[in-house]
Amino acid sequence: MIDLSGQVVVITGGNGGIGLGMAKGVAAAGADVAIWARDQDKTAKAIDELRTVAPSRRFLAVQCDVADPENVERAMAETLADLGRVDACVANAGASGGAPFLELTPEQWRRVVGVNLDGAFFTIQAAARQMVAQGEGGALVVTSSTSAIHGAPMTAHYASSKGGVLALVRSAAVALARYQIRVNAILPGWTKTEMAMGGYLDDRFRDATTRRTPVRRWADPDEFADVGAYLCDKSQTFHTGDSLVVDGGYTIF
Repeated sequence: MIDLSGQVVVITGGNGGIGLGMAKGVAAAGADVAIWARDQDKTAKAIDELRTVAPSRRFLAVQCDVADPENVERAMAETLADLGRVDACVANAGASGGAPFLELTPEQWRRVVGVNLDGAFFTIQAAARQMVAQGEGGALVVTSSTSAIHGAPMTAHYASSKGGVLALVRSAAVALARYQIRVNAILPGWTKTEMAMGGYLDDRFRDATTRRTPVRRWADPDEFADVGAYLCDKSQTFHTGDSLVVDGGYTIF
């Protein structure tokens, strides 16, 4: 029964995967949605898909590289010029890539951390400043990963960035509570996204991760629609500083 009517939600990396799943959830709940992403063609296709879910809602495509703070500031200005306000923001844009720990290069490290950790900080800081100016509270959500809480030997840069955003979320939750701004993280498990598709198509890897997941399957991105809407709901005023694990039981088994 979540009602986001009259609200505007920004979702970075919302043109595919879990981000698009959450965009569907908030749009279906009544929100207008701004998608910030680098690939404008992909974003246009995502917005066409969103219009089938919520034809009466407004959707805005903003080209943005969240690793660049000037890009983020420009994207926020474009969003405000078109949609007028920001009530919730999901910092979901992510980068990955596998490399053995001893072979991980500084360039690989900086690229992934730049998007996943720096980009999350730039995004929620810009959104929080706007929410404080509006004076009506808000919700900030950062997409982390189960890699943040278990060993990931082939993706140390990714895991480190996703662990870092958990600390960022807790710090921001305390700092922004006085403004009625909630800050939470979501930790998805194995999900059939473009980023993870290489693992899903590898029979041995998919079978190994599926056996370790109590629900015995990978998630579909659309399964994050309702949880995304919940985390963006400003009426949930007492839920902040949390790390919500949605992994089919993977991390407890």
